Amino acid sequence: MQTEINGFKIDKFNVHGIKVGDRTSTCPECSEHRQPINQKQKCMSVFWDTGLGYCNHCGSRVQLHTYKRKEESVQYNIPKLKENYDHVSNQAKEYFKSRGISEKTIQDLKITSNNSWMPKANKEIEVIEFNYFLNGILTNIKSRGKNKDFKFEKSCEIILYNFDAILNSSTCVLVEGEFDALAYHESGVKNVSSVPNGFTLPRADGSSTIQTGYLDHYYQVFENKEKVYLAFDNDIAGNEGQKEFIRRIGAEKCFTIDFKDCKDANEYLLKYGKEELAKTITAAEPVPLEDIIQINDIKDDLIDFWKNGAPKGKTIGLADFDDVASFETKQYTLFLSAPGSGKSEFLDYVIAKLALRYGDKFGICSTENKPLKYHYDKIFKKIFGSRPSEDQIESEQVHQAFNFIQDHFIHVEKQKRYYLEDILAKFAELVKRKGCRYFVLDPFNKIKLKSVPRSNVNEYTEEYHALLDEFCNKYDAHIFLVLHPNKLTRKKLSADVLSEKTFIMPTAYDAKGGGEHFDMSYNIIGMVRDFERDIVHVRTLKWKFQHLGKAGEDVYLKWNMNNGRYELINGYFDENSTEIPSATWDNQNWLETNPLAIENNIMPQSYTDQQNDINLDTILEDPDCPF
Repeated sequence: MQTEINGFKIDKFNVHGIKVGDRTSTCPECSEHRQPINQKQKCMSVFWDTGLGYCNHCGSRVQLHTYKRKEESVQYNIPKLKENYDHVSNQAKEYFKSRGISEKTIQDLKITSNNSWMPKANKEIEVIEFNYFLNGILTNIKSRGKNKDFKFEKSCEIILYNFDAILNSSTCVLVEGEFDALAYHESGVKNVSSVPNGFTLPRADGSSTIQTGYLDHYYQVFENKEKVYLAFDNDIAGNEGQKEFIRRIGAEKCFTIDFKDCKDANEYLLKYGKEELAKTITAAEPVPLEDIIQINDIKDDLIDFWKNGAPKGKTIGLADFDDVASFETKQYTLFLSAPGSGKSEFLDYVIAKLALRYGDKFGICSTENKPLKYHYDKIFKKIFGSRPSEDQIESEQVHQAFNFIQDHFIHVEKQKRYYLEDILAKFAELVKRKGCRYFVLDPFNKIKLKSVPRSNVNEYTEEYHALLDEFCNKYDAHIFLVLHPNKLTRKKLSADVLSEKTFIMPTAYDAKGGGEHFDMSYNIIGMVRDFERDIVHVRTLKWKFQHLGKAGEDVYLKWNMNNGRYELINGYFDENSTEIPSATWDNQNWLETNPLAIENNIMPQSYTDQQNDINLDTILEDPDCPF
């Protein structure tokens, strides 16, 4: 007996009581409603390998089994079950007709209409209901009313729309809205699914705002696909979404759709008809070959560069540091300082700020932060502002911080030796499974190469950097690598007195592993903890591209012992300053005070009001509901 299909564990096997092994059966949807002479006719084809039945009479697709829900730390609500999916008002039918959608398609996808309280109207109004199913179980409902009024059901799981239609197919079409999914279904392309909330425009600095957390628990569905057709909107936001799906699913199986002069599939249907829309699948182009680039492949990027110049990368919101350092994907950054200087602590601060400001997810391999409860404690304090008191542990604010960290920081923990090749393979899984884009390797000397002996230092370091560069380019990622210096020189306090704790700033060529670290890397950050002046001295030892940062610049910070954050020094301070400076401590909960986190709605899905997850920008051009 099967126990799992396509990554989903079977809960109740063969719920319709079909004889196991039979290839045909009566249909549980239509047989009992047919004329008596036809009620025993075996009109349904049965496919045990996919767990589905297809009725050749009524066209129904039937789930043979029920499935267990994924075990998750977040518990989702289930919408109230409907007695039937037949109720669609005449007004709604006319609206669908104006969009080229027939009553048959409405019935096939179990769309309904209802009266429901809506947030924008702030009252009960008539709405269209797009019912979201997973393995035949109603999982969420998106309601759409007049004046672009939308909502999901509160605390229900966000999944792809019409997900069941692609679970067991070898190919699938992905679109950017429910009406685009209906358009393809109308044209005879049934293996189509839509993202639940559209895509958003990139930020002013060019960084992506695309959130695809709804893929995290269902990546295996796409692992089994031979071809994935990306039919997203023909605009900037759609192009951004296409890039992210290619990154997560893999370029080797992705094909792109050309909608010519139309914005999306529904507009194409209305302008060119069903047959022409179906032909867009056969005319789809594979993603350009890896390693082969022509000018047309980067035409949009080139024109944008001519018009706007090179944008600054992602910053952490710390003024002096932001002036000299920003981060871009397809690169990697080295952190270099003596043991005990706080480079791992400062790196944790950097990644916490990037997660808060941009919603980025991080894969972390840190051999120096064990046991992991100590590392998560450090990250928690940076996000929350302090370690929670016993009275706070069960508070909503602490649960929010837990959920944010759960969503954005994922550790790779090995039981045996750490090898770079193995860790990068795990990081590649995190790209696909979790959408991670930024990664941490800490430190270089404990995450080793399998392929090259360490006796040849230059060759070893060259190969190490080659693997980092290859990974970052392939997955549009950024890696932070922690290094130690070869030699430590104590700081001179006077002509004949050396500091007992403070070291001088290392140079880029001081790193263990040879000068190739400097020659091959993109960026290097050096750090010194100055115990006599009670400050942290940060220097940009190398920054390859001038629009992203400046090499040789110094930043002086204070370390906040309450939470491990770093603060700007009050007043002027430089290398010749001798006094112990002061700083203003920030001990607030960043989830409540960080402006960009609030502006970009970077909150864990488990506690965000999900009706706000719907991206209205992507549907502003849609014809509005008439009621």
